[in-house]
Amino acid sequence: MKNTDLQDYSHKRFNILTGEWVLVSPHRAKRPWQGQNEAVSNEKRPTYDESCYLCAGNTRINGEVNPDYTDVFVFTNDFAALQKDSKTFNMNDGLLVAQSETGICKVICFSPDHSKSLADMTPTEIQKVVFAWQKEFKDLAEKPNINYVQIFENKGAVMGCSNPHPHGQIWSQSTLPNEVDKKNTQQLKYYNENKRSLLGDYLAQELEKQERIIFENDGFVVLVPFWAVWPFETMIVPKRPQTNILDMNDQETLQYAEAIAVITKAYDKLFMTSFPYSSGIHQSPTDGNDNKHWHWHMSFYPPLLRSATVKKFMVGYEMFGSPQRDITAETAVKMIRALL
Repeated sequence: MKNTDLQDYSHKRFNILTGEWVLVSPHRAKRPWQGQNEAVSNEKRPTYDESCYLCAGNTRINGEVNPDYTDVFVFTNDFAALQKDSKTFNMNDGLLVAQSETGICKVICFSPDHSKSLADMTPTEIQKVVFAWQKEFKDLAEKPNINYVQIFENKGAVMGCSNPHPHGQIWSQSTLPNEVDKKNTQQLKYYNENKRSLLGDYLAQELEKQERIIFENDGFVVLVPFWAVWPFETMIVPKRPQTNILDMNDQETLQYAEAIAVITKAYDKLFMTSFPYSSGIHQSPTDGNDNKHWHWHMSFYPPLLRSATVKKFMVGYEMFGSPQRDITAETAVKMIRALL
């Protein structure tokens, strides 16, 4: 039975993966002003741009020439945020604490076609990206100083993407990032208490209720998390408990690619624009431990709120208190599912 109170009254929802709360204010969505819903005229990009440093055959800023790649191309970031050979140090000066951090950053071009995004690619084409993610994860995980590999994509200028060519990034480092550390703690605690996957049990409950499910195939589910912060936030979860993306077989990689294709295409239809977002895969650390408590997943955090030009910003109360949203997760699901 649906809880109608969740659609009418202010309340908090608990994020089981981070141990944090989000404030939900559904009554605010009934305000008279809802913003202008307009179709944005997207500039059509060419399939090849001679000024793009990610296009095949072009010279990057460091003087290296890209190969004439035909599907996926991966290279070490020319402006990496993490240094592979950074000096090792620790600073403990009273309350001033710092320590060195090392890592390797890569760029992954999804396609040689400058005009495309994941939403324009077929599941088979996206599967090649998944294969590349798997290869890079495996190679980086085997390095002794790499304890976590973060795969992510920033799509659109509003998300800080400096180049429209379809691409993502892979940052690997010696320690766990903050968000991953929180999810590691929550999942480990649940597994120790129940001997089952936290996300697996959550997914079973969502599949039974069918209130926040957008799409599913034999291997994966696309849903809006009960605790979603961003207006049209979604998550892709494997049905079978898997600690990281290497646990997928070839059939599951295609099913995963299909899930990515479905949600990115639906996003583009939502406000008739190339939908911006930041997406990322959270999976088990590469620290040599068993990490059987992990259940990997991919999240999409889009900034758009009511139209292609009205964005969601984390300001005011959200910066000083906690995240807050007006559109409920259930309302977002209905809007996205109607576009499939």
